[in-house]
Amino acid sequence: MDKQYFFERNLLALSRRNPELCSRLSGAQTTLGRYRFLEARSGDIIPAWVDPSGSAHPLHSLIDPRREAKRLVDSVNDEGFLILLGLGGGFCAEAALEREDTSLVLVIDYDIDGLAELLCSKDYIRIFRDPRFHLLACPRGPAIEEYILGIYQPVLAGGIRTLPLRARTASDAASFAGAAAAVESAVERITADYSVQAYFGTRWFSNIIRNLEQAEKNEGPLQPVRRAAIAAAGPSLNVQIPVIREKRGSRFLIAADTALPALLAGGITPDAVVSIDCQHISCYHFMGGLPGEVLLFLDIASPPVIASRSCSPRFFSGGHPLSRYISRSWRSLPEVDTSGANVTYAALSLAEKLGAKTIELYGADFSYPLGASYARGTYIHPYFEIQQNRLAPLEALFSAFLYRSPLEKKTGNAGSWYYETKSLKFYRENLEAKSRSMQAAILPAAGLGAPILVPARTAETQLPAPGNLSLFAPGPASMKAADFLAQYRDRIRLLPVPEKDAAYPGALDGEGPAILATLLPAAADIKRRNPGLKTREILERTKSYFIEQLDSVLRHKSGIW
Repeated sequence: MDKQYFFERNLLALSRRNPELCSRLSGAQTTLGRYRFLEARSGDIIPAWVDPSGSAHPLHSLIDPRREAKRLVDSVNDEGFLILLGLGGGFCAEAALEREDTSLVLVIDYDIDGLAELLCSKDYIRIFRDPRFHLLACPRGPAIEEYILGIYQPVLAGGIRTLPLRARTASDAASFAGAAAAVESAVERITADYSVQAYFGTRWFSNIIRNLEQAEKNEGPLQPVRRAAIAAAGPSLNVQIPVIREKRGSRFLIAADTALPALLAGGITPDAVVSIDCQHISCYHFMGGLPGEVLLFLDIASPPVIASRSCSPRFFSGGHPLSRYISRSWRSLPEVDTSGANVTYAALSLAEKLGAKTIELYGADFSYPLGASYARGTYIHPYFEIQQNRLAPLEALFSAFLYRSPLEKKTGNAGSWYYETKSLKFYRENLEAKSRSMQAAILPAAGLGAPILVPARTAETQLPAPGNLSLFAPGPASMKAADFLAQYRDRIRLLPVPEKDAAYPGALDGEGPAILATLLPAAADIKRRNPGLKTREILERTKSYFIEQLDSVLRHKSGIW
């Protein structure tokens, strides 16, 4: 058939879901001879990459490319999401999409002119029209990573595998090596996030719906702050408390929840305390009480018992899909970046949200200086004192806590030393990365732990006029909290679950995708506890759990609201 006929048909099929790529392909050249097209014994057309010397390298078997593709796909595609490096004749994509357990197929390829030649050679309509199929052309590493993060939900799609089309990747090794590295980076990020969801997904949901009682209260806006100090709970806080006390009157002091008891024991009452952990162990930080004048900033997914410590807690959205849905559909909550996965990072984000342009950091060791884990007065000390006995003395409990993860010993300031773990290094690097995107001057106090590398800025020249500083306050509620929960429950009940995974969640419309997103963290938790369940069964159980929990809260409506 005519090349233009194939090209136009393929572009038409692709345009329905990827018009931007179609526009680029329309302007590509199709006469550069990137490929030669050979006929296999099976009758299929095989693209052969032409190297600079003019030699042609077939991308598939010249005997039976479909059988070869099926064998390759069957050898790796036992996970659900398959990433193909190189489109070629599309045989591997076809083989993957023929499997019912394939949830997603992503093809990554380079050279827009070469892709245009491929689309002139044969019909790709079958794969282009499949809702599970995605194609990225000439993407940079960050674009690949963000695209995967945008389409991949492990609880729905299953595991992820990469299959390179060897003859194609060999022709542009540098580009495809970058793509493979980007895929690996995306998988690492998703795995870390998913593992957290798998342990805390149901707890987040349970906490959020029970916090709406307090979140319904009207709260006035908070005035912006200009200079802030953050107290984390690292051992360096022990020697920095005198410095904090000296500057106390001229700084808005934000305590990480872990550091609150240490500050109070040192005679310092902070202006605010921030907590983001959904676990009830966070309650230990508040066992000594919360002074009435201290502002309590909480992720909406925090345990309700912590919210009860304050007569007017300040809730914020830390990024959970349900908190975003609440902000969009019921009451807009202030957003605080908690993606750094630790409370010090959240406190820094809060200070930024409050408008601070100078932010000092105390007790932010992100390591174990001289083998110490936390500052004196923090929860871990009375916690271990209660647990100790003759067989497990206090020193043994501290040692077990310290050595629960692999440690790397490093040299610190003034010849001191500290232990660093992979997690603590990850937290520190996240904070350092955030500091590079902030306008505020971040000033880490000299401590005993790992040094924090932040940009040097002159804060005084960057302070905006007070009128330009944002106010921290929630928006008005669109309805009573109980009415919102009842509406949310009914929308969950109406959410369809997939008959076949392939058409889901792309088949959802209206509120469906947003409602589904609120279920996924808890679904990951349920899947961890029931690894043999299919996607449909997991979603059915998650829906039932959500409805049961919402009914439980609503049954107590008269006693709560």
